[in-house]
Amino acid sequence: MTSPTALWRWLGAAAVAFLVVVSSSSIAVAQQPPAGQAPAQAGAQGAAQPHNLAPLWREVRSGEPGFTTIRGPEAGVLVQSGGETWRELRNGPITFYGGLLLLIVPVAILLFHMVKGQIKLDGPPTGRVIVRFNNWERLVHWLTAISFVMLALTGLTMFLGKYLILPLIGHAAFAWLVAFSKNFHNFLGFLFVVSLVLMLITFLRDNVWDPCDAIWIRKAGGLIKREHVPSKRFNFGEKTWYWFGVCFLGLTVAISGLVLVFPNFFDTRWAMQVANVVHLIAAILAFALALGHIYMGTSGVEGAYQSMITGEVDEIWARDHHELWLKEVNARAAKGGAR
Repeated sequence: MTSPTALWRWLGAAAVAFLVVVSSSSIAVAQQPPAGQAPAQAGAQGAAQPHNLAPLWREVRSGEPGFTTIRGPEAGVLVQSGGETWRELRNGPITFYGGLLLLIVPVAILLFHMVKGQIKLDGPPTGRVIVRFNNWERLVHWLTAISFVMLALTGLTMFLGKYLILPLIGHAAFAWLVAFSKNFHNFLGFLFVVSLVLMLITFLRDNVWDPCDAIWIRKAGGLIKREHVPSKRFNFGEKTWYWFGVCFLGLTVAISGLVLVFPNFFDTRWAMQVANVVHLIAAILAFALALGHIYMGTSGVEGAYQSMITGEVDEIWARDHHELWLKEVNARAAKGGAR
């Protein structure tokens, strides 16, 4: 039998255990929130949980600089969201409309040539030639023209190559081609900048406005009705190419290209993105205009190509296209000057 002492000890332990269980249950019930406050507190806990990083990334993508031990422009900006805007603009409307323009212009030139044909001379060559371009002028022209064409080809490879060339030659060959195009494009750009400046200086004197240019504009250069429009050394169409194509677009391409080649001289990634967009748009427009200039200087006008190869033109060519200039040349020759 159990002694009375042991029985009392067993009853005391059971009472203590009962009190502990009841006390714990009362505390848990007291700590539970009222029914109306449960959703609000749960939401607050969700917003404070460590895995909810949306507020952090919104602040990071705002472009506001944070703290960093690295010194330099934009070093405190972790994510520059303008890069996404630049990529969408470059791969979107610039690629689409730029590629469309470079397709439409050659087709339009071809259709014009099929309908109108080559502009012929009004009569057979006389055999009497006139110096139209001296050696220096031809050197400057060809340096600018060749460097421009090579820059256009390498630029188009980087611009549209992944759509036109990549499917034909594969990724490995295309990667090599683009790497070569990029380096060649960057180094050749310096030759283009120098030759461009020389061209602007060399041909500036003969590209100023003259009253005869108004007649050329009114008659559209005689291209529609194929009529004779007198002009001086350069007509208004050639002057437009000089001022808009060579001067404005050429300098825009050159300056924006230098910004891209020397990024350390500029403070922000935004400057690189703007320079790239400006460079692309100006280069596309310049190349589109250059196609028309190349056409008129080769198969579009009989005898025009010879003037930039040998520097000389037949007297009948000068009379047909630049009659006022021919009179000036003859007047200087009559006074003993070089013809």
